[in-house]
Amino acid sequence: MKQIDRIRKFSDAFGPSGFEDAVVAYAQEEVREICTCKEDHMRNLYMNLKGNSQGGVNIMLDAHSDEVGFIVQAVKSNGLLRFLPLGGWDVKNIIANKVLIKNRDGKLIPGIVCSKPVHFMNASEQGKALDFADVLIDVGATSAQEVQESFRIGIGAPIVPDVTCTYDEEHQTFMGKAFDNRIGCAAVVETLCRLHGRTLTNTVSATLSSQEEVGERGMTCVMNNVKPDVVICFEGCPADDSFEEEYMIQSALKKGPMLRHFDRSMITSPRFQRFALELAHANDIPVQESVRKGGGTNGGITHTAQFGIPTIVIGVPVRYAHSSYGILAYQDYEHAVELAVQIVEGLSKDIAESF
Repeated sequence: MKQIDRIRKFSDAFGPSGFEDAVVAYAQEEVREICTCKEDHMRNLYMNLKGNSQGGVNIMLDAHSDEVGFIVQAVKSNGLLRFLPLGGWDVKNIIANKVLIKNRDGKLIPGIVCSKPVHFMNASEQGKALDFADVLIDVGATSAQEVQESFRIGIGAPIVPDVTCTYDEEHQTFMGKAFDNRIGCAAVVETLCRLHGRTLTNTVSATLSSQEEVGERGMTCVMNNVKPDVVICFEGCPADDSFEEEYMIQSALKKGPMLRHFDRSMITSPRFQRFALELAHANDIPVQESVRKGGGTNGGITHTAQFGIPTIVIGVPVRYAHSSYGILAYQDYEHAVELAVQIVEGLSKDIAESF
């Protein structure tokens, strides 16, 4: 199935913050028949539906193309690599995992995240919480010279988890990396595919924005180039059904996409949010609602841009986001796309102005 294959390819693509080139290239390949595309120097991708009339409400769809990853900070004399996170990581989630490092020639070099073996720890070190200063990456080299000359890895080399996405057809779930936010990228592309060829009363554009995981930097640039009336941000949102008490579960797998009222970056436009929720209920699209004490999305940039752009977040729940492996359900993605299509077709100038 085309959509399943697309989700897997987006997940597998190499694209930590600042190095989203492969993700952008794949997205352009997927929409080249239906969209005109351009990039800026931050690797933001702008997509406009071919044949779409320039009228009605100017609706922008967005998903960020980057994933949380790492970057080489230094090479030790013994060939081990010191590195820093790109985006939010918990160190305990990466110990002993395999990673891929892009070298100077564009080749992906495998390595292992390592820490001091228990055999060599003293009593004070055992059980100690680790920090990034305590972990390294080993590519199998024995010297800094070998790393630089044979492996051709240097300071600034980008790194991602070495994970291949799989799909469980029986249970319709994916396991893979980078679902925050490659599931959003897949949703943007699929929404454009479903809208192409329809007679639309609104204008639709889309972006895959860069560097969201390090401070929504790409969207800051996008807002200088696009002037939408409203924005729909697709996200791979953290699922909370593994650890939360039942009454606090607001983004469970297989319960529908999540529409977020509040996080530390944005109070969602209550009128746009209400419109989206009522539209979902009217069309029997399952949705969930959430209020988060942390988190943040590109909506944090768009809702304060220009005159204040009404923005909603449609999140596909992802278990274990910001770790090497995540789990998501196909049906949540499908309902997220369905809701976006309904919003594009259901919005009018009067409704948008009421936001």
